[in-house]
Amino acid sequence: MLDVRRLRVLSEVVARGSFSAAADALTLTQSAVSQHVAALEREVGLPLIVRGTRPVELTEAGHALSRHATGIFARLESAEQELGEILGRRQGRLRFGCFPTALATLMPPAFAQFRRHHPEVTLTVVDDHLQRLLPRLEARELDLALIYDSASLADIAALELERIPLLDDVFQAVLPRGHRLARRTRPLALSDLASEPWIGGAPTSAWYRIVTDACRRVGFTPRADFASDDHIAVQALVAAGLGVSVIPGLAVTHPLPGLAVRQLTSDAPVRHISAARPHDGYNSPAVTAMIDSLRAASHRFAANPHPRG
Repeated sequence: MLDVRRLRVLSEVVARGSFSAAADALTLTQSAVSQHVAALEREVGLPLIVRGTRPVELTEAGHALSRHATGIFARLESAEQELGEILGRRQGRLRFGCFPTALATLMPPAFAQFRRHHPEVTLTVVDDHLQRLLPRLEARELDLALIYDSASLADIAALELERIPLLDDVFQAVLPRGHRLARRTRPLALSDLASEPWIGGAPTSAWYRIVTDACRRVGFTPRADFASDDHIAVQALVAAGLGVSVIPGLAVTHPLPGLAVRQLTSDAPVRHISAARPHDGYNSPAVTAMIDSLRAASHRFAANPHPRG
């Protein structure tokens, strides 16, 4: 079995970028840090550190072991927190992750409700994109996160997460206010936008995958002249007359001036938003309270999304 103390030393070397910085953090000598890493390498039978590089570089085996070590220490820290809360020796905490469009729309009222009822809980919020939230959730670096999936993101269903459905976020078409299609009162079909210049997400983003797959299902691939994952920037580019876009409904709760926001027909992409936690994570009172706050905020948004433009 791997020595946990040596794993801790390796994790500090990776986090600090050097043997000397890790030694300072662990109150060890640099020689002792080197010996721990060397012993760990003998234990696994593979080199873990590329010698002579600054900051420290890991080998393939080093990356794999470091990734597992992060999860191990996150679990140990969570165990200490859980036991401390049960014994009444630790204040409650909640490490919460959220993607940007929800943070600007759903979360302010949810946080306010949570804070009113649980002012004693230490709340830490991580604002990041889906593809970076999921690994942190799996590694137990987060207790709870707001995530989304769709028909184009089926790989998320394979993750070992407990999910609480909250809201279906239907995508909307955004057009320059003077665009010919902006005068239509009935919902637009995706195919109505097939010949238009598009403004879309970066090719590696979940947004790009969701929208592109929906367009391909109706027979075309959108031609994006500009790519950005910032929904405000996309709206600004559309308002300037540079193209059209299809973005999540949450992102156009407060649209920029110069935009026309139009509903799409049943071929519209949809993000299924849910609260997610590790399947065997500690169901603390703070987690339960935040889920209740999320449900209330989602219900209010679904009843009154206020699209304008």
